[in-house]
Amino acid sequence: MTTPPPAWPHLYREGAPDSPVLLMLHGTGGNERDFVALAESIDPSAAVLAPRGPVQESGMLRWFRRFAEGQFDVDDVVRRAGELAAFIAEACAAYGLGDRRLIAIGFSNGANIALATALLHPESIDRAIAFSGMNPLPDREVDTDLSGSRVLMLNGDSDPFAPLASAERVVAVLAERGAEARHVVRAGGHGIDGSDLRAALDWLASP
Repeated sequence: MTTPPPAWPHLYREGAPDSPVLLMLHGTGGNERDFVALAESIDPSAAVLAPRGPVQESGMLRWFRRFAEGQFDVDDVVRRAGELAAFIAEACAAYGLGDRRLIAIGFSNGANIALATALLHPESIDRAIAFSGMNPLPDREVDTDLSGSRVLMLNGDSDPFAPLASAERVVAVLAERGAEARHVVRAGGHGIDGSDLRAALDWLASP
């Protein structure tokens, strides 16, 4: 019997049979259609799986609650990471994705939920590219084995929304738990620029 698609609102686009699956995670105020063009730039042959953030803040979609700018509700981060991991499993079953490589690609709040899920549920996300992300689990112990994981962090050195010290901390936690974590820092602030995209393509092409 065919498994029905997850009820969680999402976009799915099939790619070449042997291509990876790009899990595209939008930032605050975005939606599941925001990064289809970015997925095309990264790998036009890939399948695209793009869920919608389940939390609303002043009418804007997000992945988890926060108390203020940069002050996350960490309990909610943990809960939402678990929900995203469950969605990934349901979607892989529904769309017959099997053992195809899944790569999470997130921007800002989407980068943060990708990082949280990679830290807590490496069986769901073991490859991630985080554009303008930061530490989603401050003051929370992480004890998962990440020895099979690879993560690329891309940050601006003067980003007021993703402070460099926080980004450096999550890179350190990833490495401490055994992940291969690479951090590329450019001049500038919040966003995705051409150098970020080139760094992401180089990382994906590396063995």
